[in-house]
Amino acid sequence: MALKKIFSGVQPTGNLHLGNYVGAIKNFVELQNENNECIFCVVDLHAITVKQDPKDLKKNIRETAATFIACGIDPNKSIIFNQSSVPAHSEASWLLSCIARIGWLSRMTQFKEKAGKDKEKASVGLYVYPILMAADILLYDATHVPVGEDQKQHLELARDISKKFNNDFNAPNFFKIPEPLIHKRFARVMSLKDGEKKMSKSEISDLSRINLTDDAESIINKIKKAKTDIDPFPNDVSNLNTRPEIKNLISIYSSLTDIKIDVLLNQFNGKNFSFFKEKLSDVVVEKISPISKEIKRLKKDPGYIDQVLSKGSKKANELSSKKIRDLKEKFGF
Repeated sequence: MALKKIFSGVQPTGNLHLGNYVGAIKNFVELQNENNECIFCVVDLHAITVKQDPKDLKKNIRETAATFIACGIDPNKSIIFNQSSVPAHSEASWLLSCIARIGWLSRMTQFKEKAGKDKEKASVGLYVYPILMAADILLYDATHVPVGEDQKQHLELARDISKKFNNDFNAPNFFKIPEPLIHKRFARVMSLKDGEKKMSKSEISDLSRINLTDDAESIINKIKKAKTDIDPFPNDVSNLNTRPEIKNLISIYSSLTDIKIDVLLNQFNGKNFSFFKEKLSDVVVEKISPISKEIKRLKKDPGYIDQVLSKGSKKANELSSKKIRDLKEKFGF
């Protein structure tokens, strides 16, 4: 089977959580360990579509890179770099914005969600950043992109842009058409306080999420206080659809142990939720506590993080330089 060329990125928002790990980074590590060619980017240019404190952004770039490494992404096997250190991303984004159609962007649901009710005050960057995302992918001839359900639309845009460019410039093989890699079994971790909402850094209560920097005591406390309901532990998968908080906790257990949900329901059938939460705490602590310790250790050595990013940026610049040169030539530059 042909190896895949993978590209994916994570915004440096600071304090990544269990949802980021299960929904993205855990999958990155698995793809790397299958010996695929992997490029993982700290997408700092995407982050500035909303106002950032410059000092916090610099710190968060390092912390995101540290989190990649702590979770198992090996700088000797994968390329780790921050987007702003490779000028080709910005340059390709402008060139591809002249290929993309306004109608395509107007259908992007994430802009509507992030801009809120007052869209007139949202930045232009927030509106057009899906084109930058397409540039990120297409610059490296990525064959596959790991995406969650909420990002499929952005990958579709990248595919549309690549097809239109190839057609407009009579260059059928210039851009590869990237395929989505959707983690079918489990893709989304919800809030510990509301099973209808995604786990998020922006949630006011820290009890709503498990941060990848949380220690064992914090993890145990958060799971203990996680919302459940008064009904008995479910004995059938069909019962989970009307019990979002329970579904979320069981899904977290499943995603971290690779035990199927129906097997877990049978295993804990007849048990109370306090017993289940104890076992879930053991699972989460075993997985996240070593990551937390390693993040904290790496953050004490910013020189090493900068060295990893610099090495990755050099490789990314080398890979992207020919593509951007050829792309400009197609336009006549």
